[in-house]
Amino acid sequence: MDSKLLLDELVNRKLIDEAVGNRLFSDTKIAKKHIEDLLYERRLVDDVEVAKIKSSLLKVPFKKVDLEKLTSDVLKLIPEDNVINYKVVPLSKTKDMMLVGMLYPDDEKAQEVLKFLAKQNKIDLGVYLISRGDYDLVRRKYNPYLNDVSAALRFVTPDKNKALPQRKIVSLEEGSAQGEEAPIIKIVASTFREAIIQKASDIHIEPQRDRLRIRFRIDGYLQEVLSLPIELQQPIVSRIKVLASLQIDEMRTPQDGRFRTVIMGRDIDFRVATFPTPVGEKAALRVLDPTVGLKGLDELGIVGSNRAIIETALHKPYGMILMTGPTGSGKTTTLYALMQILNTEQVNIVSLEDPVEYFMDGLNQSQVRPEIGYDFASGLRQILRQDPDIIMIGEIRDSETAKLAIHAALTGHIVLSTLHTNNATSVIPRLLDMGVDKFLLPAALNLMAAQRLIRRLCDYCKKSTEPTAEVLKIIEGSIKLMSEKVKKDIAKPYLVYNSPGCAECKNKGYSGRVAIFEVFEMTRHLSDLVSGEMNETKILEEAKNQGMLTLRQDGILKALTGLVSMDDVLGETTAAAEI
Repeated sequence: MDSKLLLDELVNRKLIDEAVGNRLFSDTKIAKKHIEDLLYERRLVDDVEVAKIKSSLLKVPFKKVDLEKLTSDVLKLIPEDNVINYKVVPLSKTKDMMLVGMLYPDDEKAQEVLKFLAKQNKIDLGVYLISRGDYDLVRRKYNPYLNDVSAALRFVTPDKNKALPQRKIVSLEEGSAQGEEAPIIKIVASTFREAIIQKASDIHIEPQRDRLRIRFRIDGYLQEVLSLPIELQQPIVSRIKVLASLQIDEMRTPQDGRFRTVIMGRDIDFRVATFPTPVGEKAALRVLDPTVGLKGLDELGIVGSNRAIIETALHKPYGMILMTGPTGSGKTTTLYALMQILNTEQVNIVSLEDPVEYFMDGLNQSQVRPEIGYDFASGLRQILRQDPDIIMIGEIRDSETAKLAIHAALTGHIVLSTLHTNNATSVIPRLLDMGVDKFLLPAALNLMAAQRLIRRLCDYCKKSTEPTAEVLKIIEGSIKLMSEKVKKDIAKPYLVYNSPGCAECKNKGYSGRVAIFEVFEMTRHLSDLVSGEMNETKILEEAKNQGMLTLRQDGILKALTGLVSMDDVLGETTAAAEI
């Protein structure tokens, strides 16, 4: 279905305004997602209302899913892979009829799959359009992870004196091996699949004294998902080593590798690192799922005045944009979002990364290899010979790279990179410490932004409440320091939110993460400061004059709108960061 048609209808019905509609249409192209997905993820319009409008446009009847009718026999009618890949779910079955729900009834491939299944079962087919929320509820009923592992374990006979033999098998598919290895392959494949379903960013396979612990990092926090007999530790780690082309017989030193596979119809990259411990090798895997890692500015939490400043900097013909923050704060994800906006047919974008996390069409991405002398500095020299318009440097780590990056920004290139500082106002002193001449900074630097990641509250169970006297004092103190332009949009009375947990968020109270930002731009006054006698006090005063929102202030604004909890904001930021 044409996204513009649906957006126009939503605008006509005054469910969204025209400016939001235009932005959504642009974001669908950048994020390569259906408009319904963006509306659902951003909670802009009730998903049932969207489904009903779409139903009238497509002339396909809408149906609310009755979860009580979804017995195991009904779920078996459509395999889970088809449910995920084609966004179709079974609703009910009679002797002669199978009723199914579709998110995209006009998807021809999905239609063919359903026709095949109906023919296979020798029954007629009835199709309804369902809401995105109902689709997610049905999909969650398909969770074969623990069942798969339990079934696989029935075929494993742990031998405390002998590890299972290993064979060089590189396929992740079930049934790719026979004999004793098959259960191990099944357990590993099921674990990877479950990590994708739960949107885990990392998988930790950790030998303990008497068991093998498997944990997923979800929304920034580790949680245990499985415990296995310790005898399976080495076979499972060896299987992962085979996939990543690592040395199976080398268990004394750490190893790094990478592999790509297809899970549920999506290309997923896994970065693998092994680490020797007294009780066996530990394996940590970074899960690089483009559908999770590649996000638009709204999804990241870049809104309001911060968004306007960043978009202005992106449209300048040259200059440097630096993202700063600690490891794991989402800096690279933000750079990818910016590159998606800049990525057009008219420009040549070249990146240096360590490693390349997500492969993006239209970009020329290169991974540095310091062990052979190909580091950021040497790579940057080569990039300048590739006729680039836009350069992305994964991280400015040393003086040489910093000076080369500044030179690139001064010679007509847009340069995107990251730096390690605690806040945006520390970027200029940090670059000076790295040996960059201060008279070059005003012309080279366009924007400095710091960020942190905060858990996003579950939209289904979050509840508002009045803040305590102590929290109210912090809120009022932070808002008092904000610019009048920001203050006028803050609703009163001040309310804070919390999520007790529900079935939608698996009783966690959270679903995903969002970033808080502080954005500091190079102005004429800041240029004069940098060129003259500059100190930290004067830089902070300029940030205040710009009306820059600190990390805590941006977090408090997001907490007051129910996006994040006030406790998380106060835990991730400090009062000392206020200006």
